[in-house]
Amino acid sequence: MEYVVFLPFVVPLTALPVGRLAVRHLHPRTATLLLTALAVVLALCSTVCLGLFGVVGTARIPHNPLPDAWADPEVRAAVPWDEVTGFTSLAALLAALVACVRTGTRHRTARVAARRAASALRDGDGVAVLPDPAPYAYALPGRPPLVVVSRGMRECLTEREYGALLAHERAHLAGRHHGLLLLARLAACANPLLRPLVGALTYGAERWADEEAARIVGDRRVTARAVGRAALSSSGLLGTDLLPAFASPGPVPRRVAALLAPAPAARWTGALSGPVGWAALMAAGGVLVSAASSFNAAVTVVGVWRGAGVV
Repeated sequence: MEYVVFLPFVVPLTALPVGRLAVRHLHPRTATLLLTALAVVLALCSTVCLGLFGVVGTARIPHNPLPDAWADPEVRAAVPWDEVTGFTSLAALLAALVACVRTGTRHRTARVAARRAASALRDGDGVAVLPDPAPYAYALPGRPPLVVVSRGMRECLTEREYGALLAHERAHLAGRHHGLLLLARLAACANPLLRPLVGALTYGAERWADEEAARIVGDRRVTARAVGRAALSSSGLLGTDLLPAFASPGPVPRRVAALLAPAPAARWTGALSGPVGWAALMAAGGVLVSAASSFNAAVTVVGVWRGAGVV
């Protein structure tokens, strides 16, 4: 394998241009789903190769109780600079595991705390209005799913704008955007080079919900006014990455401009002839190279385990 094993770690560098082009030229739903799949696949590929490095690293630990096959010279030869990469990979694997656990724990803690605060105030329509003067709103997945709106946000919107807000948050729940964003954040924990993709994916999810809200309300201008008015009024107190608010910090002017433009076409075949086509080709090539490298790494690791009698 030689230096090919390092490719899955650097291929995610292409994620930023791919993400920007996708959210700009594709339908938000298509862009969000594609970017989520791209993040998960690239993270898995780099983690598999990191696992190979970890095998080499554990074999280099002095006085380890592992079988001799674990330190096979052919395995060490498959990893350049095995003395350095072996030990470094162990620290990287541990750091990635800790980051994933922390992200998952924070996500669950935020959801439990928000549900505890909102469950007693929900009405029959699945909406909980909190007696808080600070303007914010967010979708809360679970059983039952809730849309949480503060009194301050409710008072700063007209009836039609408030309807657009509820449609936006319900679109988050229907599209399971929280789960998609959590997958992308876990992927970024496994490979920090994927972090720029999380921002593009977050924007794509917001645009997806904006388009659904505009379709349900039947007026793109009303939805654009709701987004803009909420952004001007919001204090950003709940604009966190775990419970994204309706007017969360980010490219709100781009969202408003997109809503004031014609609705994007659901079909995306025509976009492949332009910059998105090159981006898709780049992403597909990166995924294929990463998958091939990680497959070789997986075969090597399985061979080591079989030689050691583990499998």
